[in-house]
Amino acid sequence: MTATTHFNTKERILGAAEELFAQFGFAGTSLRQVTSRADVNIAAVNYHFGSKENLVNEVFRRRLDELSENRLKALKAALTESPGSLEAILAAFIEPALALTLDRHGGSAFVRVLARAYAEKNDRLRKFLSDNYGHVLRDFAKAIAACLPGLGKEELYWRLDFTAGALTYAMADFGLIKRPAGVSEQQHCERAARELIRFAAAGLRAV
Repeated sequence: MTATTHFNTKERILGAAEELFAQFGFAGTSLRQVTSRADVNIAAVNYHFGSKENLVNEVFRRRLDELSENRLKALKAALTESPGSLEAILAAFIEPALALTLDRHGGSAFVRVLARAYAEKNDRLRKFLSDNYGHVLRDFAKAIAACLPGLGKEELYWRLDFTAGALTYAMADFGLIKRPAGVSEQQHCERAARELIRFAAAGLRAV
């Protein structure tokens, strides 16, 4: 079996798992459903992932590694090009995440999986996400704290938590605001980013 075949099999399994987790949740999806959707046998899942828990983790890693890299790159640019700008920092956090919704290769399914992670109580998954991606939030918290020296650390993290929740809600398109006729998905996404940045900045600055 070639390396390309290995890669394609692994990607098929990840894609199938992502779609099923989005539809049925983590607990509600069986490995048998994944193997059937991906057209592989259980041995292939065990070979590539070892367990269902690792499969769940890898579904997140496949998207969040790139998202984290894009966010940190945008944060670095914001701090260099717009020092002291809270809005620029928030744009670096919000815009790369909303761009995921435009990804034609399963991006929208992953956004629903992300919403599941908030809705379902899964302590192991939360620990995995905290251990592997918590540094991204800490970097943003540090940058935002520098813009808002009067804001206490506990208040800052409450407000960041609310911002992240609002972002997840906007990404999952649960809201009342639907894309108007004649407005492209790209334009709708950019409008959502602008509105959320303004909203989050006002919330972070509130006294």
